[in-house]
Amino acid sequence: MPKVKDTITTSLNRIEKKMLNVPRKAYKYWLNITPKDTGNAKRKTKLKKNTISAGYDYASYLDNGHSKQAKDGMSKPTKKYIDKLVKSIIRK
Repeated sequence: MPKVKDTITTSLNRIEKKMLNVPRKAYKYWLNITPKDTGNAKRKTKLKKNTISAGYDYASYLDNGHSKQAKDGMSKPTKKYIDKLVKSIIRK
């Protein structure tokens, strides 16, 4: 019986390693699209484990698109960014 070469383990390890960077990259993207007036929103937004935490009272207001600087808010564009990022990681 011919030997079978295991190529999937290497690929899965590579994917897993790159997936660990997704939360950090999403956080940076979120900060980049967060509207800036006083800088409070960016300062109070933190990455806690794998969750972006917007620790300011008007976070939902901004996320619902009530800013000329972020008409789509931050969640929807960040989700699209994450989806695109994950697809590119898996395809490589």
